[in-house]
Amino acid sequence: MDEQDVVRALAALAQPLRLQVFRALVVAGQEGLTPGTMAEALAVPQNTLSFHLKELTNAGLVTQERASRHIIYRAAFDRMNALLGYMTENCCQGAACAVGKSTSSCC
Repeated sequence: MDEQDVVRALAALAQPLRLQVFRALVVAGQEGLTPGTMAEALAVPQNTLSFHLKELTNAGLVTQERASRHIIYRAAFDRMNALLGYMTENCCQGAACAVGKSTSSCC
């Protein structure tokens, strides 16, 4: 994952509703969710949700698939893992990261 992709993904998640949507999709797993189900669960209008899903999709964090008359959205776990990998790539400057009992830092 290159730096621009990381910035785009973090920017997409830096909005409370988009973060809630992404987390709901992570919890749903590979089954995914329809926009109607998400809108109802998050108590947001479908047009508002549609805007935020578009932003998450453009950032590569969400995929969509048509299933009959429905669109199923899923978290893009490979992309999420790449983002987490990028963020932790230089954690502790190559040393093993283990939180000790006397410290809250891994470095």
